[in-house]
Amino acid sequence: MTYSAIPTPAMEKVLARLAEEDRGVPDPTTLPSAEGRALAARTNRRWNQALPEMAEIIPVEVGGCAATRFVPPVDAGKGAILYIHGGGWAFCSKETHERMVRLLAIAAECPVVSTDYRLAPEDPFPAGLDDCARAWADFRAGEGDRALGISGDSAGANLALALMLREPAVAPAAALLFYGVYGADFGSPSYIAFADGPGLTRAKMQRYFDWYAPGAVREDPLVAPLQASDAALAALPPLHLNLAGLDPLRSDTERLVARLAALGRTDSVAAFEGVVHGFMQMSEALPEARAAIETAGRAFRTIIGSP
Repeated sequence: MTYSAIPTPAMEKVLARLAEEDRGVPDPTTLPSAEGRALAARTNRRWNQALPEMAEIIPVEVGGCAATRFVPPVDAGKGAILYIHGGGWAFCSKETHERMVRLLAIAAECPVVSTDYRLAPEDPFPAGLDDCARAWADFRAGEGDRALGISGDSAGANLALALMLREPAVAPAAALLFYGVYGADFGSPSYIAFADGPGLTRAKMQRYFDWYAPGAVREDPLVAPLQASDAALAALPPLHLNLAGLDPLRSDTERLVARLAALGRTDSVAAFEGVVHGFMQMSEALPEARAAIETAGRAFRTIIGSP
């Protein structure tokens, strides 16, 4: 399969900016985990400026982990979403994804609870997933009769999907999954096409997997959801998925979409060509990021029947 490697004009400007700002900055995945985590926190601050206003911002705890409940100025009163951040199961936090989560709350017209969880390599699989399961239980208990959704990006999408596969009896009404990690095939077409980026690289993903799920555990569907059975995938709630065009993980989403479609499902899918992995965090600079968040919020409202 051949993919275009041409970034959009806005993405090209962001890539040039990053090349300038990050000159001499090491790859955080080559550092000891704590140092890499601190570096990722610093570099992600640039994506969390000019934060959109909220009606309420409430520090909470779900599943024993720190979380924040963002209530948008317009809350339709119909739904609520639990958000699980990405970062290779090893980096990032609710703070690194705050602008994106605020915009999702606005687009979905409902509160979004953004949660932390234990990170690898100090706490490998299934620690983070266990935290997310406990967070989901607390979230369900605290949101009354709202229609509940779960969402995440990258490794967060992996955790959200794994949670639904692990606990189908308490599945959400809808799930929003953004450029997720769904398999561990480093020879997929997109891993080959974008092995060296821009942005995320194959080597970075291999390092993340080494930290989170080394060896044979990668065959577990709760690590690599593409290993799940047809029956398990068919039983999932309605999904909205998206992918980034210039992303080593693109094939993961394409393969999951093909599996779901073969089962007769009609999940919504949005492809954003010419942008890199993680682009939704770049919403101040990228119109494609704003469009992806608005599309996801609209998809959630449609699924739960919110006007």
